Amino acid sequence: MNRVVALLVVAALALVGCQARAEHAAKAGSGELRTELDPLLSRFPVLGTPAGARWMSGTYGRADVPGPSTYWIDAVVTLQPVDAQRIVSTYAPTDEGEEPDVVDGVRADVPGGPFLTGEALDAAFGSERWHASAYLEPESGKLVLVATGN
Repeated sequence: MNRVVALLVVAALALVGCQARAEHAAKAGSGELRTELDPLLSRFPVLGTPAGARWMSGTYGRADVPGPSTYWIDAVVTLQPVDAQRIVSTYAPTDEGEEPDVVDGVRADVPGGPFLTGEALDAAFGSERWHASAYLEPESGKLVLVATGN
């Protein structure tokens, strides 16, 4: 019996040790700040006809590790006033005090807030292949999109 307890204790400590060392995969990319709209519009048609965008993308983790990749997109999109109004009236986002967390290369383009967010707004930008968090600053008409997909 003591041997079983000792094995369980060792297994539990090993599991805790593995969890303590686990790290979240970091966003990796080329560092290129992009402005073309087509890649965003093909993934997120709810954007409508934006006036412009500044965004970066890449994969999570290290390129030297084999296996399927998970992609990310951090974007600041300037919406047309009609599209910003449509998004607010359709998805009813509210000011929950949330702030977007984007990569450094896009951070300077993020407006000061406050941001309107919500589950319905996030779902509007999500799809079978993409999960997204959207943050709309209604005064500037800028929408910050933090998306992960495969």
